[in-house]
Formats: sequence, C-alpha cells, structure tokens
Amino acid sequence: MPTPSRSPQSVLIDALFFNREKRLLEEFRERLDTLEHLQQLEHVSGIRDRAVLERLLESGITAESLAALGLVPLVMVAWADGEMAAKERDRIVALASAAGIESHNSRYPLLRHWLQRRPPPELFAAWRASMEQLRGSMAAGDLETLRRDILDRAVEVARASGGLLGFGERVSPAERAVLQEIEQIFREPG
Repeated sequence: MPTPSRSPQSVLIDALFFNREKRLLEEFRERLDTLEHLQQLEHVSGIRDRAVLERLLESGITAESLAALGLVPLVMVAWADGEMAAKERDRIVALASAAGIESHNSRYPLLRHWLQRRPPPELFAAWRASMEQLRGSMAAGDLETLRRDILDRAVEVARASGGLLGFGERVSPAERAVLQEIEQIFREPG
C-alpha cells in the first residue's frame, strides 16, 4: 500500500524537529561527558570545588593529564640521587593508586616504565613547559592548590627512604635540589 503523499511543509517541519532533537541530544551527551570528566578530575585531583574543576577542564586539563603532571615530579625526586629506593617506589605506587592510576588501567605501563628506568631529562623539561603553560592559564589560588599538592606528595616520596636506620635527615641533597626546582617552576613569573 503506497504511503500517503506528504506536504512539503510537513516534511520541513519533521526535518526541523529532527534537527532540533538531534541538537538537543548532542547537547545532552556533551553535558554528560563534561560531568564525567569533572568527576574523573575530582577523583584524581582531590579538588572538590566545581568552579575550579570547570576552569581546569576549560584550560584543557583532563584527569589523565593532571595525573601525569602530578606523577612526573614524584618520579624525578625519587631518581634524584641516581636510584629509586623500594620505599620511594612503593610510595609513588600508593600515591598513583590514590589518583586512580592502578595496574589495570591504561596509564600504568608508563608509570611502571618510569619506576624501572630513570626517565630522560627531557621528561622533566616537558613537565616544566607544561607547567609554564598551565601557570599562565590558571587562577592564582588554583595554581597555589596545585603547587601545594604536588610539593606535598614530592616531599612524601623524598622522605620515604633515607636517613640511617630511619633516623637523621631523610631528604638527600639531590632530592632537596629537585624539590627546590619544582618550587621555582611554580614561582617563576608567567
């Protein structure tokens, strides 16, 4: 049985509604994606302030990039004196796990490689360049929160081993120098 012929106006109206519904569906999916990205970023960063999280996303920072940005200084501190102690490695793994980087996800092989082999100096240079770019796009308070978080975790790694039988200075001069360099990167004029 042939379908009744439709008027050009009804075809146009259907097309308009289809396009409008399609656009609304796309907007809905984008909102869901944004919400998912915000939740991932909150989990990785520990930041609960939605406005800060939204500004990070607007700056192009994702959970994955923030996790990597947060791990590079930890790895560099651990390798500062030429070797990574087992306690330093364990501390980095625990901090990575708290940030959602565990052996079953796609980001772990890179971390595993950094834990087994000292990364080249270019990794720290790339981190520095990323931080310089990020520093120019973040609000001062947000940058301070990120600085404090990264330095606190880097100090945890530096203190994980060292000292004699657990006594004495736990941060080596080489580790202290890397910590000072990390601090300077956050303090350099943008």
